Amino acid sequence: MALGLPHQHSGDCDRAADGPAAAQGSAARFHGQSVPPDRWETVPDRNKSFSAVAAAKAMHHEHDATQIHEDIAPHDGDIIVRKIRYGATSTTDLHEQLANRGIDTLILTGISTSGVVLSTLIDVADRDYLVYVLSDGVADRDPEIHQVLVHKVFPTRAHVIDTAGLHDLLHTT
Repeated sequence: MALGLPHQHSGDCDRAADGPAAAQGSAARFHGQSVPPDRWETVPDRNKSFSAVAAAKAMHHEHDATQIHEDIAPHDGDIIVRKIRYGATSTTDLHEQLANRGIDTLILTGISTSGVVLSTLIDVADRDYLVYVLSDGVADRDPEIHQVLVHKVFPTRAHVIDTAGLHDLLHTT
């Protein structure tokens, strides 16, 4: 999940935690979901990560395990994308939806640091977004890889802050 904000709009930042409706459409949380059955056939056998998922017809978009948890349920106006790769923008129209809303700043959280977060970060950094990664809002099953990414790789492409730093950022800009 990520939060997108228009750059340097402090009033919008103050309301961002309440969701995009509260920020009058100027902020958007977006959520990745899962694989709809008609997309399993689009995954080639050569794809090391996703060919086994597609062959097993796993991550079905209606399976309970792929649903958005109620604690982070989308608000009215949130962008919801269904991605079939690690990155949030490579197989979705997320970039276009963010551009249409004038959003150029992203705050990334998620699982896994070495998959979804890394892939999304590299792509959105290449698209010139201002990016923040919440160091205590990302996780990976391999602690060593997580540490290298958060402390060595991510700072070359994004501002790495924790949730306390995010709170300060949202209330001082």
